[in-house]
Amino acid sequence: MKKFMLWMIAFLITVFVIFYQRLTGPTYPIKGKVTLENEKISFRLPRAHVTSSDCPVKMKIQDNEIKGSIFYKRFKTNDPVLEIAMQREGQELVGYLPTQPTAGKLEYRVVVTKGETSVSLSEEKPVIIRFRGDVPAYIFIPHVIIIFLALLFSTRAGFEAMRPDSNPRKLAIWTTVFLALGGMIMGPIMQKFAFGAFWTGFPFGADLTDNKTVVALIGWIIALIAGRKGRPARGWVLGAAILLLIVFLIPHSLLGSELDYSEMDAQNQQMVAETANSYLSFYLLNWISQTGKICRFYLSLNLTVTVKITPFGLPSTI
Repeated sequence: MKKFMLWMIAFLITVFVIFYQRLTGPTYPIKGKVTLENEKISFRLPRAHVTSSDCPVKMKIQDNEIKGSIFYKRFKTNDPVLEIAMQREGQELVGYLPTQPTAGKLEYRVVVTKGETSVSLSEEKPVIIRFRGDVPAYIFIPHVIIIFLALLFSTRAGFEAMRPDSNPRKLAIWTTVFLALGGMIMGPIMQKFAFGAFWTGFPFGADLTDNKTVVALIGWIIALIAGRKGRPARGWVLGAAILLLIVFLIPHSLLGSELDYSEMDAQNQQMVAETANSYLSFYLLNWISQTGKICRFYLSLNLTVTVKITPFGLPSTI
């Protein structure tokens, strides 16, 4: 088979895998349709949003008698479920989920009602939405391009490894370079912008995207070592290409960064307690200072001074 055809097949496989990974990830919106009193309602429920604004949840519904509500709470907490009444904006019902800290998640359900009939868009299963920081385009776009090239060259190297008397060494080198640059340099930079940490995989966390990138890179490094001194190492290259393909078939952002609300609440309570103690210490020292000045004033007049502590913490004299 001609090299051009191999590149074309590798390109098509790469495009398919990238789109598959994107569409199956836990941050891709949930789409569907429901019927309420003969009114067909199409919906798109977001599962990712930036921390810089509240997340809009919209539905195009022409029937003005149909009302909507969003029921939500913080993910993996015992918080009470709160309700947001959706407002009509033209032909749309719109509600806004409150923004969360970086990597914070909400679980929510959208319920539409007409008269006595109600329908939950996601049935009984809540939708999980995660909030992230803004990633600049000058970071995001190069990352996507480089990762795309890594998979493209990896797939092409796999095809080359299946050809008799071929040497996929150069393709293997380019694949490793792109994977290291896109996954281990640009990837952590994106992670820092989005979730406030460069690395949340092993040994610091369980982020599957970070961990699978390391596994794939190790596979290609082994293939390069096996092919040193000009050896083709076709079996190792083919194995590394298959490994990277499997890694990309795992949905993106699965087991990604997640804010621990219980830990955050504990830290906030500690900060409040420390602040309250600081204010208490300040006012106590100030009260002692003022009381001392009053006592010295009356003593300078050669008067007998009796100091009482009132319920409000102020001195009552004479």
